[in-house]
Amino acid sequence: MELLNESIKEATRKKLETELTNPVKLILFTQEPSHLILPDSIRGQECPYCQETRKLLEEVAALNPKIQLEIHDFLAEKELAESLNVDKIPAILIYGEKEYGLRFFGFPAGYEYASLLKAIIQASKGKTDLQESTKEALKKIKSPVHIQVFVTPTCPYCPMAVELAHSMAIESPFIRADMVEASEFPHLVNKYQIFGVPKTVINEAISIEGAVPEKVFLENVLRAVSPDKMEKI
Repeated sequence: MELLNESIKEATRKKLETELTNPVKLILFTQEPSHLILPDSIRGQECPYCQETRKLLEEVAALNPKIQLEIHDFLAEKELAESLNVDKIPAILIYGEKEYGLRFFGFPAGYEYASLLKAIIQASKGKTDLQESTKEALKKIKSPVHIQVFVTPTCPYCPMAVELAHSMAIESPFIRADMVEASEFPHLVNKYQIFGVPKTVINEAISIEGAVPEKVFLENVLRAVSPDKMEKI
């Protein structure tokens, strides 16, 4: 059974045909069916949405020849996953001409399908529509920034936060930005006290509640790399 109906497929095909410039590689870390029965020591790594995520990416990749899908087994290729900082699945990494730090953890369904397409297109172009002042400020960052945006598929405001985070990752080689589907990772919901989405966590130190304008998002990113940043949350 296909996940995308014909009208969504056609709209996606036209959007990709119009807006893709350079090739894009989607790297998916998933889990093969043979690994569904696991020892207790790694049972927490089971992945209920891996098959859906794989099917969705296969359908998207089939819509444009510039999209390449590369699939890896999270358990069988543990060293590769660790080298790419992939610690949970399903995990999608999006590469353009280089690795931009664009990540999706969890099934990008519902409103997050738009975020997935946006990330693919921006990775293809290697540029964003952020304000020039924002781009200049991001160039001054010289230390690692890890942005996690917690979302749910039914949240209409979440894509704004995800797309801002991904755009900033494209503009700065020091930023890695993750969409994290909250309901799939309850241990992280508990750790970061997620009571509503979107919630953005930056460098384990600063959190943003809700969708905020670009300027406010940037201010919090810059705070995360400043000497007087907040204590870890």
